[in-house]
Amino acid sequence: MRLLCVDVDGVLTDAGMYYGPDGEVLKKFNTRDGMGMARVRAAGVAVAIISGEDSAIVHARAAKLQIDDVFCGASDKLAAVVELCSRHGLQHSEVAFVGDDLNDLSALAQVGLACAVSDAAEPVQQVAHYVTRRRGGDGAVREVCELLIAAQGDGD
Repeated sequence: MRLLCVDVDGVLTDAGMYYGPDGEVLKKFNTRDGMGMARVRAAGVAVAIISGEDSAIVHARAAKLQIDDVFCGASDKLAAVVELCSRHGLQHSEVAFVGDDLNDLSALAQVGLACAVSDAAEPVQQVAHYVTRRRGGDGAVREVCELLIAAQGDGD
């Protein structure tokens, strides 16, 4: 795999949205997922975020993790994967995608490694090549990152 694409809500987060008294929305991210994405990038795998929601929080998290390929408000996640493949000169077979819900199915069906978090919707788990042991927001992305690193023979 040369590119790892991850969804946000339900994958990098626990799918919860926290609303404050002034209506602000907060999301909780797992730092171990962040470390996993940094490790997989160091192993030569590009990382992209593809989210159906357009959120300043997602952009802030991507900036902190130094992820440049960010697609927010992506109603067609497969189109985002196609654009990323074109941008990076990749085939779909070189892409891993981690998803959790029905809006991820089109992308999952076309990539080389389709991953579902353990608490993903049943149709997502059915199309996945790999279902994580961890739940979304609880280190599932780290699990996939470590799998990709191990497959490259670079577990340091």
